[in-house]
Amino acid sequence: MKFTIIGIDDNREQHLSPHLRERIARNSIFSGGLRHKEIMDPYLPEGYSWIPIVVPLSQVFEAYRRHEEVVIFASGDPLFFGFANTVLREMPEAEIDLYPYFNSLQLHAHRLLLPYQDMKIVSLTGRPWHKFDEALILGYDLIGILTDNKEHTPQTIAKRMLEYGYDNYKMSVGELLGNTEAERVTTHGLEEIASQSFAFPNNIILHKQYTRPRPLGLHEGNFHLLNGRAKMITKMPIRLLSLSALDLRERSVFWDVGFCTGSVSIEAKLQFPHLQVYAFEQREEGRMLIHENAKKFGTPGINAFIGDFTETETDALPAPDAAFIGGHGGKMNEIVEKLSAKMASGSILVFNAVSPESRQMFLDACGAHGFGEMQSTRITIDDFNPIEVMRAVKQ
Repeated sequence: MKFTIIGIDDNREQHLSPHLRERIARNSIFSGGLRHKEIMDPYLPEGYSWIPIVVPLSQVFEAYRRHEEVVIFASGDPLFFGFANTVLREMPEAEIDLYPYFNSLQLHAHRLLLPYQDMKIVSLTGRPWHKFDEALILGYDLIGILTDNKEHTPQTIAKRMLEYGYDNYKMSVGELLGNTEAERVTTHGLEEIASQSFAFPNNIILHKQYTRPRPLGLHEGNFHLLNGRAKMITKMPIRLLSLSALDLRERSVFWDVGFCTGSVSIEAKLQFPHLQVYAFEQREEGRMLIHENAKKFGTPGINAFIGDFTETETDALPAPDAAFIGGHGGKMNEIVEKLSAKMASGSILVFNAVSPESRQMFLDACGAHGFGEMQSTRITIDDFNPIEVMRAVKQ
């Protein structure tokens, strides 16, 4: 089967080469979104058939397979987070002729006369916040964002940035780019963007105004504490040693069991923003604490769960390849057993033992549930009791 995939802009007057006009004229089966149909209708031959690209996509590809050749219209560059990627995935055996146009972020940069070769690109079109949060924490100078008209609009993006303290960016919004009659590009501060509405489709370019601090090691005195109790937070040197033992640069999903103030989750997200972080705490006070501390230190995207970890439903969560036990409430064996059932071979588990009894509980639980390669480091901070940072590897 053969596909001709043509990228177009939002202009109602398309500038098609003679070759593309000839390609269109000799075909009768076309496909694309509703907006693409409206734009291209004057250029299509009489009696043409249109296959709309709508969910479920399985039905779209069933319709494609009934024909020898289909001409597909897509926005901008069809390989730039576009429909050509879906065709390659679903029908890798198909022959494809591709004719790209500028993608929408290129058009936006052109309107601003902005060199964009170093711009970090993030798509939030029907996607979660994760990659956007990572880009914010890493602090790129330019971030280009593909939006949607539901959860990830310029307003909601600006509000999320303000909530977590990323007011060090200005935002340019490009609306209806390529539509010579209606396109608009404006640049404002986040407060102004958060109070406006914008025509769709649109996209965003963030311009960093100054660098937000991102220290290696957050002092425990700067956290909101549980009832002001300084002893209930993992001290910075022990926290950093624990994160080092977890080998988080090479991991993708991190679970923090018994997060209390959220210091380990927050430090992990700040230093390794690619991580998906899931934090669990039994005390209801933890809900507010981790949210307030995450806002203070600029770490959006931490998923917090309140309740007894051993009874929390976790089947739908991605399996951790690293986990930290910050508190066990006398249920060490049950916690390690539950983690073991989710963790694959090679995953890392770390626990900070504060007494010989808790050390032995961890050793016994690990031995009973398939963890080995035990390592430990003993550390003393000021006049506090010694802490043993213990690491085990799932076999």
